[in-house]
Amino acid sequence: MPLKAMRKSEEQTRSFIENLPIFSSLNVDELSILARHMSYIQLQRGEHLFVEGDQGTFMGFVVNGILEVQKRSETGENITLARLTKGSSIGEMALIDKSTRSATVIAKQAAIMVTLTDRGFDLLADKYPTLGIKVIRKVARLLSLNMRRTSSKLADLMQSSL
Repeated sequence: MPLKAMRKSEEQTRSFIENLPIFSSLNVDELSILARHMSYIQLQRGEHLFVEGDQGTFMGFVVNGILEVQKRSETGENITLARLTKGSSIGEMALIDKSTRSATVIAKQAAIMVTLTDRGFDLLADKYPTLGIKVIRKVARLLSLNMRRTSSKLADLMQSSL
């Protein structure tokens, strides 16, 4: 089936995602289809991508710039959990469980992100199920890697407090 001509914003999105390691195994047609279901956003320094407690409706990939993931402690202090740079992803759980955001993400410098909404993913998976499976497997792998990293950090923290 021939692909429809891409709009300029879709071409821009495809050019962003084709340089992200997570999508390196996708072919040109798959990248074009995925780009039609994604969008890109620009954040200025200090701008929030989302705030802890917001409804999770999308995940994103950092094309360039630096973002910081912050979690509010019981004392009300913002604790930095991670710094995100080119190729990093954030918000993967939004595609899976659609829960509220567990942390706040703020741009520490101007950044470009490509995003995939839960609705965009659902449309992609309905119309292109094979590609949908590839994408969800990649998201599952990201979640798995994040869980392993978190488990290691927790074990280190628990060891140091003994």
